[in-house]
Order: sequence, then structure tokens, then C-alpha cells
Amino acid sequence: MREDPHTLVSTDWLAERLARDPNSVVVLDASWHLPGAGRDAGAEFLEARIPGARRFDIDHVSDHDSPLPHMAPSPQAFRDAAAALGVGPGVQVVAYDSLGIFSAARAWWTFRLMGHEAVAVLDSGLPKWLSEGRAVESGTPGAVPSADTPVPTVDPSRLADADAVARALGSGETQVIDARGRPRFRGEAPEPRAGLRSGHMPGALNLPFGEVLAPDGTMKDEDGLRAALVAEGIDPARPVITTCGSGVTAAILSLALERLGRTAALYDGSWAEWGADPTRPVATGP
Repeated sequence: MREDPHTLVSTDWLAERLARDPNSVVVLDASWHLPGAGRDAGAEFLEARIPGARRFDIDHVSDHDSPLPHMAPSPQAFRDAAAALGVGPGVQVVAYDSLGIFSAARAWWTFRLMGHEAVAVLDSGLPKWLSEGRAVESGTPGAVPSADTPVPTVDPSRLADADAVARALGSGETQVIDARGRPRFRGEAPEPRAGLRSGHMPGALNLPFGEVLAPDGTMKDEDGLRAALVAEGIDPARPVITTCGSGVTAAILSLALERLGRTAALYDGSWAEWGADPTRPVATGP
């Protein structure tokens, strides 16, 4: 794979840097599980994590005034969380999760949204790290010195709201790509969150996030990513807004596009907002 400390790095890359200088990178466990999965990401972090990892909880580092799940935090809230994690300006961050490439992409997107460019996702995350027999640690982590972190400025090119999505769908100039699975996109399967209609935004394209991943859970190379996009009628050279159920797997598509040199906006409210709003149109079928 092509190592890039702004998008994606391998387990070899991370292990080499931790061995050379553990202080050269801040490792964040950004694991999160869908409602109803029956898993506790916080408890799993205490059971086994990459040595030195700190916990980045996407539900905690969010806008607690919003009724929607894990919406992007305010710049001040992000600053406070980053400082508590020891992440100052320019510090290299590597985010991983316990499923491979899943919620770590949301952490990556949050940092990039807040202008922190030195952040990457660990390719295939903790599963690959464990499969290679690499060391883990357990128990309550030690205290982390607070960093001198300034309040960031949000990068508006990485964020979209419902009105921006509606305009994109109406004009056709910007492609809206939904990362949910096909049954949910087509309205053939119920949403995991109560109160949401089934289906998709009329005019949206469907690229289930798993289609940008290889069978071993790593992200496909650039040729594979382009092929996955083109197969669904997506032009990677045109503007894109990514969306999903609640803004988590949409970040995987944003990460994939970033690997191709394209910055995509992410619809933070995603289907949790659109599907609950009776004023927004919904389509079913392919």
C-alpha cells in the first residue's frame, strides 16, 4: 500500500514508529459499534489495545446539544478533547478501531474537519494488528499530559448539511453517495434506529462502504477504488457529498476519495436526520 500519514498507514508503519520513538505518534482507539450490536467499545479498549493508545469516543467528542447521534463537536469542544488526549498542533495521529476500517474513519474526518492534517487511519486496524501477533496492553491507561492545543477553525469544504444535500440533488452538479448497504438504500430493510423511514434520497448513488475494502479488510489501492466508484456510476473527478446512516461509514467513502486526491464533504446528519424529517423526499428501489 501507499503510506500516507494524512490518510492511511499500515501496521508496519505504525509499529516501526512506536519502536523508534513512542512519542512520535499519538495512537487513538476510535472503536464504536452500531446500536444493538451488543458490544461495549470502552470496555474492549480496557481489555486490549495497541500499546500507548488513548480512547477517542465519537459519541463523547460530539455536539451534545444536538438530538442526532455523534454530530461534529464545536471547535472549542474538539480543542478540549484533543488537548486532553495530548494532541497539539502538528502532532501525528493514527486512529484505529476494532472492526478494521470503520469508526476510525469518522475520527480521521473529525480531525481533518478541524484542520488537523497529520492524521491517518490504521489500515485494517486492530484485527490486522492482532493477526500479526503484535503486542497489546490492557487495564486503565496512565494519565496523559494535556497539550497546548488552540481552538481550531472548521474546514467548510468537509461538511454538508441537509440543505446543501438537497441543492446537490436538485442541481446534479455534486454527486451524493450513500455508504449504507443496498437493502437499506433500496428500502428493503428497516433502519437500525427507530422512527426513520426506509429508502434513500432521490438521486443519490449507492456505494456500500465495504466495496472500497479488500477481502482482508484493508482499503483497496487507488486503481481498485476508482473501479469501485466507476462501477456505481460515480465520477471521482466531480464534487461529492458522502452520507450514510449517521455519518460514520460515510467517512470511509470520504477517506477513499481522499486517497484519490479528492476532498468530499460529509453530510453529518445523514439518514438519521433526513429519514426522520417528513419534509424531505424519500425514494425506494435501486
